[in-house]
Amino acid sequence: MFHNRIDKPLFTALVLLAIGGLIILFSASGGDWGLLGKQGIRVVAGFVLMIAFTFTPPRYFRLVAPAFYVLIVLLLVAVLMVGASGKGAVRWLNLGLFQFQPAELMKIALPLTLAAYFHERTPPLRWHQVLVALVLIAIPAALIAKEPDLGTAIMIVGAGTCVLFLAGMPLRWMIVFAIVLGAALPLGWHFLHEYQRERLLIFLDPQRDPLGAGYHIIQSKIAIGSGNLFGQGFMGGSQAQLNFLPERTTDFIFAVFAEQFGFAGVLALLLLFAFIIGRGYVLVSRTHTRFGRLITAGMITTFLLYAVINVGMVAGVVPVVGVPLPMISYGGSSIVTVLASFGILLSIAAHRRLIDT
Repeated sequence: MFHNRIDKPLFTALVLLAIGGLIILFSASGGDWGLLGKQGIRVVAGFVLMIAFTFTPPRYFRLVAPAFYVLIVLLLVAVLMVGASGKGAVRWLNLGLFQFQPAELMKIALPLTLAAYFHERTPPLRWHQVLVALVLIAIPAALIAKEPDLGTAIMIVGAGTCVLFLAGMPLRWMIVFAIVLGAALPLGWHFLHEYQRERLLIFLDPQRDPLGAGYHIIQSKIAIGSGNLFGQGFMGGSQAQLNFLPERTTDFIFAVFAEQFGFAGVLALLLLFAFIIGRGYVLVSRTHTRFGRLITAGMITTFLLYAVINVGMVAGVVPVVGVPLPMISYGGSSIVTVLASFGILLSIAAHRRLIDT
């Protein structure tokens, strides 16, 4: 039976993370049933899509990848032209019944397209192949950064670079690329928005504006520290419940969780994330096709980057870039995209021994 091919450890871990995310969101929102209901619908939709993708042979993903990429690029252009604005950024398309972020879909479209492109190109890669890949990465990254959404743009570049490296880009080229990028960073300062520059300065010294730009990270650190070993309990915690902590259901939900469940709860949550990521890489190692290895590695690395950046951001060890915590932060586009990407991973794992992959 096909259902016996589904990777049960990964599927079970995702279910546990989704349930835990809903509980954390309910607590962070102060018991907002309406918010929980909206997120619950999105979680169910995400799992339905994940299961549908699990039953889809991987060759279909490879066939539709180029068209899917072009569609999402066009949607990103549409966002800049007619997108809905919020909190100083234009990142959403309003379809009447709901809004969604095309940038989230690019987290699937880019790794898929790069994997499809490199499927029949054996390493080591030639310079023109690398150039094509860099263009495919740069187009959506530039459009997303223009919204502006620098955090997602960085994640897109990271995921694309991962696929490029695994596809066979010589290590010496990667080193040269990293050196050139590092040398260009000072020039990038002049292209940043004022609030993005302020975030970098606040990262270096949060106390330079404790009631303004530094307020988020200062309150986040207070929340994490006040959790101690076992936390202040479900629906507890002064920082979250008394509204000292901004964005407590989205970007800074991890700080709420740390305050309420303490070090023990944080350790359990991080271990669950680690298991999902580790299991994903195990499936990558077992994949027999080049396309399968590249796409699964790209998607699990994207999940890893989002988790690491969000936790690091909330803890104050990386600048605030507005990256959600996967499967935990409130937001429909993010959670549906994450579950859809795991559906592709589960499909490749389930079909890895079938001839039609």
